[in-house]
Amino acid sequence: MDNPTNNLPVQIHLRTDILQDGKKANYVFDMEGQLVEIGNAIYIRYDEEVAGESIPVTIKITGNGDVKITRSGENRSQLMFSEGKRISAVYKTPYGPLDIQTVTLGLDVELLENPLRGTIEISYLLYAGQEMLGKYNISLQFTV
Repeated sequence: MDNPTNNLPVQIHLRTDILQDGKKANYVFDMEGQLVEIGNAIYIRYDEEVAGESIPVTIKITGNGDVKITRSGENRSQLMFSEGKRISAVYKTPYGPLDIQTVTLGLDVELLENPLRGTIEISYLLYAGQEMLGKYNISLQFTV
């Protein structure tokens, strides 16, 4: 993956499992997106449909294997994931910013070539201050 690649279309399969207040929720999306390689980072961009609204999402896979997920729209967030670390972030809502933190329990990124494809598995806890908001598992598979 040394060659810079611009805007390759990708097929994305995304599964999110959430445990909040003792309640489980599961979301599965199949969609098209774009993959862009800039330097040693890979960006996967797609639009997530939530309650009839299209929310732009960018996933950045850094050269060291950390992952950043940016969700735009009315509620904007940038969540950073690094195995075993607690990382602060700000969740911007129409009512003002909310300080949150992610604690990455597990992070696995696998990239393969010919055709370019991969999986991203993230397991994390989400906190607002000392209060745990929930436990999340994200599984994203993509194929060019």
